[in-house]
Amino acid sequence: MFPRGAMRIFERLLPDHHRREKALPDSIDDGAWQKLRDDFPIIATLPEPQTLELRRLAGSFLRRKSIEGAGNLELDDEARLIVAAMACLPVLNLGIEACDGWRSVIVYPGEFISRGIAVDEAGVESQWEERCSGESWERGPIVLSWDDILASGQLESGYNVVIHEIAHKLDMRSGDVNGFPLLHPGMDGGSWYRDFSAAFEDFCARTDAGLETQIDPYAAESPDEFFAVVSEYFFECPAILKGCYPAVHDQLMAYYRQDPLSRIPSNIA
Repeated sequence: MFPRGAMRIFERLLPDHHRREKALPDSIDDGAWQKLRDDFPIIATLPEPQTLELRRLAGSFLRRKSIEGAGNLELDDEARLIVAAMACLPVLNLGIEACDGWRSVIVYPGEFISRGIAVDEAGVESQWEERCSGESWERGPIVLSWDDILASGQLESGYNVVIHEIAHKLDMRSGDVNGFPLLHPGMDGGSWYRDFSAAFEDFCARTDAGLETQIDPYAAESPDEFFAVVSEYFFECPAILKGCYPAVHDQLMAYYRQDPLSRIPSNIA
């Protein structure tokens, strides 16, 4: 169930859409932008006005953030543009300020090892490590796998590692990572909590029973992972999300201020 403490933060404000940095000359190469649209259908589905806005936001993201390779991976401008455009898609109608509070993206060639320390209820510490395709550090970088970036944005599987990690970053803006981000004025925190809690409980019950689900079972890990995974489906396979959890789909439509279902062809939505 989604934490009840999250109720205390509803209806706080994300940056308004009109709060924009002063427009700067577009330094994105036309050929690179067209190749991006050719290679990633999720970008190509945008109407022209939204395409121009995404391009502007991607340019701002590139100016504001460091995007660097790790593990002997060298990134060129085209690769950085892919990361920037995919990262800006969720904030298309929220403004680049929604990505404030962190400064860098680190990209490995493929899955990477994440390590940490867990403390149980008795105060006993234990070290853990796991293979990851993406990771978001609170007030720190986003870490991504290049192989998984290239597998994103295809409108088929509902898989998009960049959108997943940006969703976590948006979630963190509330002060807690709990699947309850800062909501816009006019959005009701009570209905968000009710709709997401009901969907999460239903999804966990289905996965615990071994039932096949149309949504990635990883969403059952925790409320924050549920929010991040359904955000991927909202942008890549919105018809699946709306068919499974229509109330969650509609909450995300209000939160992201977008309607991907209206722009993605019905045979792949």
